[in-house]
This record gives sequence, C-alpha cells and structure tokens, in this order.
Amino acid sequence: MSYDRQTAEICSAVAQLAALTGHDPRVITETGAVRVETDLTDALIPRWLHLLAVLDLGATYGLRSADGHQVAWLRFELRKSRP
Repeated sequence: MSYDRQTAEICSAVAQLAALTGHDPRVITETGAVRVETDLTDALIPRWLHLLAVLDLGATYGLRSADGHQVAWLRFELRKSRP
C-alpha cells in the first residue's frame, strides 16, 4: 500500500466521520501512525452501524471515556512506500 492510498483512506474516514457527526473529527499524528477520533453523541445512535463501518477502516479502533463523554477512535498504521 502506498502512502498516497493511505492518505486517501484517512481522508475518507475523516470525511465520513464529519458527515456522520456534523463536526470535524480530531486527527492526531503519532509516530508511525495517524489516529482519528470523534466525540459520540446521542444523534449517532441510529447511525451506529455506519459509524462501525467507518471505524473498521482503521487498523485498530475502539471507544473510550474522556472528561465525562465517549470518544470513538480509529488508528491507521503508516507504512512507507517502496522505492
């Protein structure tokens, strides 16, 4: 998988999360990875299956509690393209 394809996959996940939630998700750059996270709201309950499909785009994903609210996250492992 090339970096350009990875970038497209990350951008697609970000755009889908923004459309589902109505606000831009947070994109956090880590060493060798990119994590995308968004706050969960009651409005997402009827869209839960779509949210899970977006989360499944990442290498790993999950839910966590933060400051009294729930956060959904997905993580993309960055691999360098071959020369």
